Amino acid sequence: MNCGRTIRREGASARNAPFPGRSRRWLACALLAAALPLLFASLAGCGDSRATEPPDFPFAEATISQLQAGMQEGKLTSRALTLAYLQRIAELDRSGPGLHAVIELNPDALLAANACDTERRAGHVRGPLHGIPVLIKDNIATADRMQTTAGSLALVGARRRADAELVGRLRSAGAVIHGKTNMSEWANFRSANSKGGWSARGGQTRNPYALDRDPDGSSSGSAVAVSADLCVVAVGTETNGSIVSPASICGIVGVKPTVGLVSRSGLIPVSVSQDTAGPMARTVRDAAILLGVIAGEDPADPATAARPRGYSADYLPTLTPDGLKGARIGVVHGPFGFNPRMEGILEKAVEAMKAAGAEIVDPVELPNMDRAQHAEFEVLLYEFKDGLNHYLSSLEPGAPIKSLEDLIAFDERHASQEMPFFGQETFMSAQAKGPLTDKAYIDARALCIRTARTEGIDAVMAEHRLDALVAITSGPAWVTDLISGDPDTGGSSSPAAVAGYPSVTVPADQVYGLPVGVSFFGRAWSEGPLLRLAADFEEKTHARSPPRFLAEAEIPNAGTN
Repeated sequence: MNCGRTIRREGASARNAPFPGRSRRWLACALLAAALPLLFASLAGCGDSRATEPPDFPFAEATISQLQAGMQEGKLTSRALTLAYLQRIAELDRSGPGLHAVIELNPDALLAANACDTERRAGHVRGPLHGIPVLIKDNIATADRMQTTAGSLALVGARRRADAELVGRLRSAGAVIHGKTNMSEWANFRSANSKGGWSARGGQTRNPYALDRDPDGSSSGSAVAVSADLCVVAVGTETNGSIVSPASICGIVGVKPTVGLVSRSGLIPVSVSQDTAGPMARTVRDAAILLGVIAGEDPADPATAARPRGYSADYLPTLTPDGLKGARIGVVHGPFGFNPRMEGILEKAVEAMKAAGAEIVDPVELPNMDRAQHAEFEVLLYEFKDGLNHYLSSLEPGAPIKSLEDLIAFDERHASQEMPFFGQETFMSAQAKGPLTDKAYIDARALCIRTARTEGIDAVMAEHRLDALVAITSGPAWVTDLISGDPDTGGSSSPAAVAGYPSVTVPADQVYGLPVGVSFFGRAWSEGPLLRLAADFEEKTHARSPPRFLAEAEIPNAGTN
């Protein structure tokens, strides 16, 4: 399924001067209100294929803590901040580079920002995201004036009666949801040749590091939006690789939580056993804050009842200095299909961990992953049909699509719009499956659990007494090819995905200016320890460099005269 240095420290100096020398520009952001009609009109324009110098942005690489400090001190308002991000979207997403990361703006975003400002002036702050602009993926339902379509024209106009559970948690924490992000249509589960970052409704999302390259998917829009400063943080979803792979390729942090930590209620599903939502951010600390907000039990999602007694979703205390010191980390080399050059990046990352005091076990092998992945696809076919039919039945009366069968027929009627590049053979394979009581499904699911958990991650970590496993997350971005589809450049998401276990990817290096991340993954409910390791690795390496929106990657000429 698939340039400047980031400020990492959150000490007193950052709180006292979130953006030294930029306070005048905060005030100037308020002037954007006068240009709001032009801003929204510009979003309808066409992108320019040529790279352009990115516009100056006063909140470049800003963290949640820095922005909260500015609002607390009265130097910044949520309205001015939201306007600045809307302007940034106008300049980069449809104009300029034409990233196509944002599929829709929230027409009520400024009302939400105004409400946050009013509450703050009255002394009431809802939570850690109060007044912070956040984008969410287009498969996360909202009961507002925005659509929820999974990138498909089939669901345009179809409404749900309620917000997804995680959306309610975002609003309760004070987040300003200023839009939804584009995605690989139907989370890359319509065809074996589906295109990362492409949807019929949103078009092709482009990689901000090299515009001719792919952002991967399916949370492509969320990854690009975070990397390009179109939001502070974003929410993506993953079945297998859909958070961690685009996060790696777009040079940001992505967290795929344990299945059940974040409610899936209100998410357009692929797999009840593997789906989860998770944070996408420029720093581990921001990802930890967002994960703490969206995590929680929900009676509408039975998986959330498995959360262990005493488990805390307050991850900030775990982000201690020297988090790698004394940790036992197993290095997994594959088989993940990587180019051999990726070994050099992994070796460099492991050396940084050693220098930080980690105990390294290298190599560590995860057996039977080929068997797990084969069984996984069978499971996904069954669960997609069952889950999607239940989701579609929850839409408000009048929705034209009520089942997967209806959806297949819609795509056939609108083939020129929905299927110009790839078909829907995966849909048809899923439609042919029976109920979840079929023996074929039960056996395949049991095989996934045994190979990925019992004989996989759990066994290997116990044998070597490990705190975490580490691997290259994915290869660097490839050139976008809507005709031939995505090449396989390798990815390590499957072990944690099939097991339903957590994984955290963090930037590690670049290849010709294209980001590559490493993933820390491990046992169920180990988000805290994994975030601690990732945060220390981030602090020791400072590997993220912001994108430059180049027309193509800067690859030197390897030829000779």
